[in-house]
Amino acid sequence: MKKSMTPKERVLTAFARQEPDRVPINYFNNPGIDARLKAHFGLAAGDDEGLRQALGVDFRSIGAPYAGPRLHPEVPERHVDPCWGVRTRWVEHESGGYWDYCDFPLKGATLEEVEAWPMPNPDDYDYAAVGAACERWRDYAVVAGGAGLPDVINATGMIRTMEQVMVDLITDDPAFLRYVERKSLILLEVTRRTLEAARGGVDVLWMGEDLGTQRGPLISPRLYRKHIRPWHARFAALGREFGIPVVIHSCGSSSWAFDDFAEIGINVVDTLQPEAKDMAPAYLKHRYGDRLAFHGCISTAGPLAYGTVEEVIADVRQTLSVMMPGGGYALSPTHNIQDNSPTDNVVAMYEAAHRYGAY
Repeated sequence: MKKSMTPKERVLTAFARQEPDRVPINYFNNPGIDARLKAHFGLAAGDDEGLRQALGVDFRSIGAPYAGPRLHPEVPERHVDPCWGVRTRWVEHESGGYWDYCDFPLKGATLEEVEAWPMPNPDDYDYAAVGAACERWRDYAVVAGGAGLPDVINATGMIRTMEQVMVDLITDDPAFLRYVERKSLILLEVTRRTLEAARGGVDVLWMGEDLGTQRGPLISPRLYRKHIRPWHARFAALGREFGIPVVIHSCGSSSWAFDDFAEIGINVVDTLQPEAKDMAPAYLKHRYGDRLAFHGCISTAGPLAYGTVEEVIADVRQTLSVMMPGGGYALSPTHNIQDNSPTDNVVAMYEAAHRYGAY
């Protein structure tokens, strides 16, 4: 076995497409399974760090919290994002519930209405909190950003409807383009100031943009390159400026965009739904493994949710056998682990990652 690494060393080695001491591990969750896992390990309901320690998670996320005024008022029976005005309503299902997007206050909005829509000022974020968070997690891979950065299609669909966004992209709608520009410039500046405040304490910049259905591209490569790639390139350039690897989360059959990702300086691709078209681990490793590292691959819609413990272990072992050679892989669920996933299956996934992920 190789000399033991810190979580930070482990992740940065893997993201540099080299072999660490073991495959790095990450965790994303829905509230229901999170509570059950904490109960399984005898942890308090709020002990997020204790659970990450129990699972052996190598990543920690930081950010500058918003400290400004509420820009959008609450609405009865809704949750309203105070910064961006996105509205959600609680929807229950047989294994829990979730906050679903609704009302779409900028659906059909004009350019003038978009210009007048309140958005946060980068001055109103608490960057002073960043340094302390980085110091606390200094031995871990410290991540800034996330799947919502800049998330042009999804995030705009949350406030304008997905159907409208698809039309907007095709028609070059001025209101859509201005909304994306206003929001992306704010996020870019907040991210820059966060990285500056970290003083070298951030190890990874995380982005997101869902670009695939289960069967193929969500939009054409032409539309991606016209409207979305330029924003991705600006965030990727920011990561390069600060000397840190850039990860992009992208759901569904999104490998059609991986060449573009590599060209603009993205280093790692996250999600990797193995059941989607052209997303099988062997295909990704063979086709893109010389240019990109990978994070994900353990489907939240496969054995983890519907199989036995033995099938989960077999799935993890098979994925590792394909993705581990030569490095460049971090094991993670493809999305938040859903509340319908049996606790024993999730525990087995992480135990198998540790047992079979050593080099």
